[in-house]
Amino acid sequence: MCLTHNFWGFFVPGLANGFLYALIALGYTLVYGVLQLINFAHSEVFMSGGFAGLFTLNWLIGKHHPAGMSSVGYVVIGCVAGAVGGGVVAYLLERVAYRPLRRRHAPKLAFLISAIGASYFLLNLAGKEFGRDSRPIAQPFTQTQTDPLFKIFGTGVSLYYAVIAVVAIIMLVMLDRLVNKTRLGQGIRAVAQDADTAGLMGVDINRVIAQTFIVGGLLGGAAGFLYGLGPANVSYTMGFTPGLKAFTAAVLGGIGNIRGAMLGGLLLGIIENLSVACISPSWVDVVSFFILVLVLLVRPTGILGERLGRSA
Repeated sequence: MCLTHNFWGFFVPGLANGFLYALIALGYTLVYGVLQLINFAHSEVFMSGGFAGLFTLNWLIGKHHPAGMSSVGYVVIGCVAGAVGGGVVAYLLERVAYRPLRRRHAPKLAFLISAIGASYFLLNLAGKEFGRDSRPIAQPFTQTQTDPLFKIFGTGVSLYYAVIAVVAIIMLVMLDRLVNKTRLGQGIRAVAQDADTAGLMGVDINRVIAQTFIVGGLLGGAAGFLYGLGPANVSYTMGFTPGLKAFTAAVLGGIGNIRGAMLGGLLLGIIENLSVACISPSWVDVVSFFILVLVLLVRPTGILGERLGRSA
């Protein structure tokens, strides 16, 4: 059977990809929870985080060779830079592309058109300003990314996968605590459950929506840096395929459900990588989008299909 041959060798990279999908998917889920809107420009938020991390680390590291704790520091700085870049772009998207439509009580179709237009605008702007070729991020590691750092069931786990897992777990736990334990989280859940009632109760809806975009942008931007840190590098088109797969993950887990987005991302990453062993590497994207169609046909609400306002 295909899964009995080097199962962990396919599972570990799939889990790392799943963590990235989960971070991106949370941006879709958060925005959908408060606006009932799919923010198709979120893939460019992800791309913006990759470029922010690229420029920051390439400027800081230059021709130096980091070692020891300085490598950890550079990874943290890169994640922060990517998160800030993604958060700023997400905030600008909310203010420029969506808030004017909310003020005019525009139909949902107008939001969708605005999202697609903003996505293509940012995509082509990045291509014009940063070039059409992919660019590598200056590596903060002295160890080669592909060298095994430790082993799980006899399978080596590379430094790159370990960094993705550690950063993603920290960010996912922080988001879960933020939504369920903080005042901002209460506001997000209140607006997600019933925006009109939340407004009558004194919740500043515009502020909560803007903060929700920022939080989703922080996660997506950090994911963009982590993605660009690997062999894929950073390019103006880097957000397209991961963005669509993250949307698939959000639907799989239950669009509008935070823990569902996390679960969906992990499952999608693992399933598509195991499909490499069972089918063919050329079928990975086909499998991913087949899952999207299958979920929409069989269980449109996803695995944990609750609204964000009820997911506490």
